[in-house]
Amino acid sequence: MTIMSIVVTGATGQLGRLTVEALLRRGIPAADIIATGRDIAKIKDLADRGITVRRADFAGTDGLAEVFAGADRLLLISASVPVGERVANHRRVIDAAASAGVSLVAYTSTTHADTATTVIGATHSETEDYLRDRGIPSVLLRNGWYLENYTSQLPQILQNGAVVGAAGEGRISAASRADYAEAAAVVLTAEGHTGAVYELGGDESFTLTELAAAISAAARKQVTYADLPVAEFAQVLATAGLPAELAEVLADADRGMNRGEMYTDSGDLRRLIGRPPVTLAEALAVAALHY
Repeated sequence: MTIMSIVVTGATGQLGRLTVEALLRRGIPAADIIATGRDIAKIKDLADRGITVRRADFAGTDGLAEVFAGADRLLLISASVPVGERVANHRRVIDAAASAGVSLVAYTSTTHADTATTVIGATHSETEDYLRDRGIPSVLLRNGWYLENYTSQLPQILQNGAVVGAAGEGRISAASRADYAEAAAVVLTAEGHTGAVYELGGDESFTLTELAAAISAAARKQVTYADLPVAEFAQVLATAGLPAELAEVLADADRGMNRGEMYTDSGDLRRLIGRPPVTLAEALAVAALHY
């Protein structure tokens, strides 16, 4: 089947932009890529490179079907909106994709969404259910945690001498955004993925205790792991400046990690991208050069 064009939602965000770049590397012409976002000024450079840029706000349905018009495949990157609004946003995108005649929707879900007990997991599970209910051919990209969630915190971690969390000794199969983006580009440009459910994560899982040890080795400074009760961790995050709701959601995610909900040994990511994913040690080695 010839792919007419591919829509990438959330192209103003990091995963979306990386996916656009991965599509270009895979030989998709710029003219066949539609990049969408709420603030398209952030992706003017993509338009300058010949990519079609369209504004899309998932808070309402006005014009969404037109935004997706002419597209054969669509990547729905889970919306970066308050948790209570996510499912409604996703449903509007799915409805608009159906109206536009999109033949395949790839959705960035989360590891073990069908059994996850977290607040975040519930939003992904509901979205997956809605995709099935609408009957649109789909691919579920159940992305694990990002390595960048930790490498971006290196300055604070090194300053405090501690990784703080509520994940206990739960194992985390994190991977880089670039590797998840590469996997998305693969399923959007190749046949044989319709109906697949991919549990995506790094090959080398780690606990937060092991994360602290890896940071110690990379930065040559002693870092320990401080494991807190979930409610106390949420308070620490709120005190650090995060909105209370987001702090509770992130602390709840650590609770899920403690239950093994961010661990997978499927090998799906490695098989999709055709190479081993970036490891924690490799990501820390690069990040440590900047701090």
